[in-house]
Amino acid sequence: MTAAKAAHATMARPENHLLVMFGATGDLARRKLLPGLFHLAHAGLLPARYRVIGSSPRAFAMSTEAFRDHAKDAVVQFGRIAPEGPVWDEFVSRLSFGVADPGDAGELLAAVDAAERDLGGHPHRLFHLAIPPDAMTAMVSMLGTTGLNERARVIFEKPFGHDLASARALNAAIAASFEESQVFRIDHFLGKESVDNILALRFANGLFEPIWNRNHVSFVQIDVPETLSIEGRASFYEPTGAFRDMVVTHLFQLLGVVAMEPPTSLNARPLRDEMVKVFESMAPIDVEDVVRGQYDGYRAEPGVDPASDTETFVALRCEVDNWRWKGVPFLLRTGKSMAESRQVVTIGLREPTLRIFPLEAEVRTHPGNRIVIDFADPGTIEVEFLAKQPGPMMRLGPAKMTFSYEASFISDMGLDGYEHLLLEAMHGNQALFTRSDGIERLWELSAPLLEQPPGAEPYFRGSWGPSSIERLAAPYRWHLPT
Repeated sequence: MTAAKAAHATMARPENHLLVMFGATGDLARRKLLPGLFHLAHAGLLPARYRVIGSSPRAFAMSTEAFRDHAKDAVVQFGRIAPEGPVWDEFVSRLSFGVADPGDAGELLAAVDAAERDLGGHPHRLFHLAIPPDAMTAMVSMLGTTGLNERARVIFEKPFGHDLASARALNAAIAASFEESQVFRIDHFLGKESVDNILALRFANGLFEPIWNRNHVSFVQIDVPETLSIEGRASFYEPTGAFRDMVVTHLFQLLGVVAMEPPTSLNARPLRDEMVKVFESMAPIDVEDVVRGQYDGYRAEPGVDPASDTETFVALRCEVDNWRWKGVPFLLRTGKSMAESRQVVTIGLREPTLRIFPLEAEVRTHPGNRIVIDFADPGTIEVEFLAKQPGPMMRLGPAKMTFSYEASFISDMGLDGYEHLLLEAMHGNQALFTRSDGIERLWELSAPLLEQPPGAEPYFRGSWGPSSIERLAAPYRWHLPT
């Protein structure tokens, strides 16, 4: 037994489950869900008895054998473990397929009945909805009217609406068929090991929590640039844009993790209460504190309106108006076709009040005093500071202390974000999932920008976005370690 399996073997397995994947023929299932489920099976973390049913509308239907072949191709291409041996044989034998249209769920109901008779007893049901937003309400209603919502939990993929009114309508439709305790709105960023480690860094170490406030922190930056373009996804991206796609769903959630007050425990209610309190402490977005950008050549992408003003980049400045963070700017940036793909939180620390050391020009340009959390898997945490350079003179130079997940722990013990969150949903733990009132509050904060967005400024592919973003960070500057 590997060290990873030995460690995982001490964890309680979820109770028996039937997992139904709506959108099983789509890109998310191929890249993340099917490889992730097999990794969980290989690690011995899935229930002792489980079944997985793939589902799609009739237009994308396939047989059970074809679905098993589809799963194998997905694991070969995107998985960490080869689909072979007894573990694979057992896993693939538990896969089946059932067509489901909102008005015709007969084949799915038959597949569910067969799987549950095979499992025996009354297994939990877990539905994962990776389907287009315009199909979400009808599918939720179908789960309610057919009784599939009994003994069930349901995972919803983003987007959770496209504005406040649509988010409220979606939440109302969900509430008609499911209790809030059954609902899991997934943000895979919150499932990352290194994002969880932000909580550990703060609340498990007396070294950091006392300085995690406006008296010691000058700015917070959350940066998620991507080198990828929209990659042929114009039908999704044109009506969505970078703000709806990334900021509401991902970057604001990270802000909540970084800025929250200490919860009384890491259970779902106290942890999510503190995140929502952060959102309640934020003022609506000031349009003057936002820069929208569009990379050169976007309008020539297939399916894009030649006059499109959709943003492929957004940077904004916001504040959390409470005792801990009053006056500290939170700088958020994300975009497509940028210089690097990174996922970084930078905590800028205030410089000492009395400067007794002479600073070289290079040190003035790139000062220390930062905590840098890279939450791209496997993740690192760096503390940047100034130290004396060797020699007879008191000359300072930049230095850093680095914690690396890969170097410090057994890397194959780690789960990626989706694997972690699928497992948490099977256990019924909502701690790392977003709550309806939090989602609605974020859309409420976003209303001024969505109603009167500034024009999208052009930027070069491979750059860090429009140069006008510098005004948002002043008197500080944007930091991105390279």
